[in-house]
Amino acid sequence: MPSVPLPVGAPSDWVSLGPASRLLGVDPDTLRRWADAGRIRAFATPGGHRRFSRADLDRLATARRPGHRALSTLGATPDRVRRAYARSYRADGSPAGLERFGGDARAALRTEGRRLVAVLLAYLDAARSADQARWEAEAMTLIGTTAARLADAGATTSEVVEIYLRARRPLLGELGALGRRRALEATELAALFERAVGLLDRLLLHLVATYTAVTPTVTEVPR
Repeated sequence: MPSVPLPVGAPSDWVSLGPASRLLGVDPDTLRRWADAGRIRAFATPGGHRRFSRADLDRLATARRPGHRALSTLGATPDRVRRAYARSYRADGSPAGLERFGGDARAALRTEGRRLVAVLLAYLDAARSADQARWEAEAMTLIGTTAARLADAGATTSEVVEIYLRARRPLLGELGALGRRRALEATELAALFERAVGLLDRLLLHLVATYTAVTPTVTEVPR
């Protein structure tokens, strides 16, 4: 790999091999070859791990994207996804943990949930990593607020996880419908699912971590 000076920019300006290869949808070995050929700027850390220029990654990602199509044009609109949620809850009933909430709290959760759906779709639609990071940050804020509400309502850890897993199902179902309608090629659909599941997994970890942090520890009093 051609040597380059150690970067002086922010750490966020440089991306490790795994996330960089996923961003471009190429094999890590391919990305290494591109770096060796000078197609993308990279440097090696003292531990021998490669870091790749985020600006170059964004440029390559844009060049490799053959006419980005918004999810809304393919049928995955926020309204459509919200209707999928309504159908899911009518068919299976609401998760048990939601019964702890009164009317006002439920209304607040629904409002935040609608916003979260829009944010998730915006994240999946984002063509630049900077935009993805912005939408992901808002999604983290929303899910943190939900975690605090669940903790205040006295939901258990298992209820929190159940509510979240039930909530992600309709979204993934609607993304799968794009494949059934053949709105996306198989490779495009697989990449979309990978981005969606990756973000949803990170949100679950943040949900549980925030819930745990704000939930008082119950100490058993000796008899």
